[in-house]
Amino acid sequence: MARFYHKLTPDLCDFIRQQHLFFTASAAAQGRVNLSPKGMDTFRILADDAVAYLDLTGSGNETAAHVLRDGRLTVMFCSFDSKPLILRLYGRGRVVRPRDAEWLDLIGHFDELPGQQQIVVMRVESVQTSCGFGVPRYDLLEKRNTLIEWSEKKGTDGIREYWALKNQTSIDGFETRLLD
Repeated sequence: MARFYHKLTPDLCDFIRQQHLFFTASAAAQGRVNLSPKGMDTFRILADDAVAYLDLTGSGNETAAHVLRDGRLTVMFCSFDSKPLILRLYGRGRVVRPRDAEWLDLIGHFDELPGQQQIVVMRVESVQTSCGFGVPRYDLLEKRNTLIEWSEKKGTDGIREYWALKNQTSIDGFETRLLD
């Protein structure tokens, strides 16, 4: 049932654009494997072998720490509607921050959001689809604005303070270089 591709096809790109949720998985050679759900309109296809997502302030910064140490990254999309499908993107990631020259080129692909801290760019090395027959069907009730509201309430200075306290190292103590 699983099928591999060397790059994204137009049909797979259409599938990605229809999703409201995706997951990222990353790990360093030592320590925990991280799996994070991501939502909002933060994922972009840059090319048939390159994708990126706008990473917002959260309770941790595991993906950035893992990508800096190892680079490996997996992104998964899962259909919850009538047509079952699971899509995984395997590749190497890198982090681009507002202080980086490349930020100006990349941020134009996104609607800027309060609390944005970095863009994670992934060079896609392999694409896999599988059936998703065992995944239940769900309906999207509404988008959640809690993170945006929290970021707006904190303000720029409050977000930077939060980064200094919560996003400088991973739960395994790996540096994220968020505020270098």
